[in-house]
Formats: sequence, C-alpha cells, structure tokens
Amino acid sequence: MSMTAAEILLDELRHARMARGLNQDDFGRLISYSSTHVSAVETGTRPPTSDYATAIDKALTTGGMFARLVERLAALDTAPVWLREWIKFEEQARALRWYEPAFVPGLLQTEAYARATLQASGLLTTEQISQRVRSRMERQAVLTRDDPPHVMIVLDVAVLRRTVDDDRALMREQVEHLAAVAELPHVHIHVVPDDAGLYPGLQGGFIIATMPDGSDVGHTDYQVRSQTVSGTAEIVTLQKTWEAILRDALPRRSSRDVIKETAKTWT
Repeated sequence: MSMTAAEILLDELRHARMARGLNQDDFGRLISYSSTHVSAVETGTRPPTSDYATAIDKALTTGGMFARLVERLAALDTAPVWLREWIKFEEQARALRWYEPAFVPGLLQTEAYARATLQASGLLTTEQISQRVRSRMERQAVLTRDDPPHVMIVLDVAVLRRTVDDDRALMREQVEHLAAVAELPHVHIHVVPDDAGLYPGLQGGFIIATMPDGSDVGHTDYQVRSQTVSGTAEIVTLQKTWEAILRDALPRRSSRDVIKETAKTWT
C-alpha cells in the first residue's frame, strides 16, 4: 500500500532519530521537547509543526531539510498558510471548545455563508475565495467522521442576527443549519444572550483543542493571521476565559430554542 506524503515525512523523522541510536527520551532532550511529544508526532497523533521541524534540523544539522518538507506539505493545502498548522490540530483533536463573538464558526458555516463572509473583506481574489471556501467545507468532515470529537461551541447572540450581504434567505439557511447541527449528540451549541452585558469573550474568539495525549492547544484569530498557542500560561488564560463565558451562556436546550426562533425571523 502506498504511503501519503505526510506518512513519508513521519517515517523519515523516525528514521533520523533511530539512525543516530536515540530513543524518544534522548531525542526529546536533544531537541528540547518531551518524549511524549516526540511519540505523538511519530505516531501521527500530533502534527509536526515548523518549530518542531526546525529544532530537529538544528540538533541534527540537516541544513533545514525537515522544516522545508513541513513547509512544502503545507503548500499542498487549500487553506491559507497561517491557518494550516491549526487545521492539523483540529483534525486530530478529541475535543474542541470554540467561542465566537462575531461570525458563525467555520466548522458550522454553510457554503453560501462562507463565501459571503470571505467576499465581504474585498481583499481576496475570486480564486482565493474559492480555495478558502473549499478548505472550510473540507474541515467540516471532522463532525461526521467515525469517532468524531466532542464539540462545544459558544456564540454571542449577535452572530445569529448579523446579516451577510443583506441576504435574508442566506441567513435563514445558515441559522437553520446551526439548529440541525445542534441536534448531533457530540455537538453542543450555547448562546450568550443580550442580558449578559459586557463579558470576557467580547475581546475576541478562540478555540481550545484537546489532543489524544490529553494536552490542550489554543488558537486565536486576528485580521491577517492566526496564532497557535500551547504555553501553560496562555492555555490557562484561555481555559479561565472559556469558563467565564460558559457561565454567561444559556443551557444547551434553551440555546437551541433561541437558534430555532431566530431562524424564523429571517424570512
């Protein structure tokens, strides 16, 4: 059976370690990563990031070979460069906690909504928009795969009310889609109501992914780039913010009622 490019990269990473007679503990110390991290990368449960590949290149004096391979594999993706590292974490996560104050999260967008939000910036070419729409639709496969992650999403109620291109039919389709996805047993959607007032989440959206090894990785999104964070202090801050937001959100059943009632207003 043929190997994918990603599988070939992982095989080469294992070979580079073993050819030097290093076990995962020794190799982790050499590149300043834990042996658990090394094992997760080599077994494919955690993607090799550019920082990880660069650490290997430096320790083994490979002339940047592994960093270039990671970059070239990323180039095969339709997603924007700054998002590709996160998508790999998203695909492998066992749980996702996602807060969004402004837009419907990408995993829950309809194709029409995704296209309209990308066109709204006026900064992307037609081809770039098409590529990013395809990427968003492909990412949604994590929700319907065998053994999907547990997904908990918190939305500000304004997300349900904000029109896109003043297209009421588009918004009705999108909010009805949210209502349908909210019925999936592994997807919990919560809505923060108007009477929550000012609350911590209004500072910006973020995602926390729990990986197969139990570790958490965070994602914050900005205008032109996104950032993947895994430092202890950063993750603790995101976790505390998540807990504060969830306290202000409506229960799951009440949230579904709000979503269904809002869909009816988009006529």
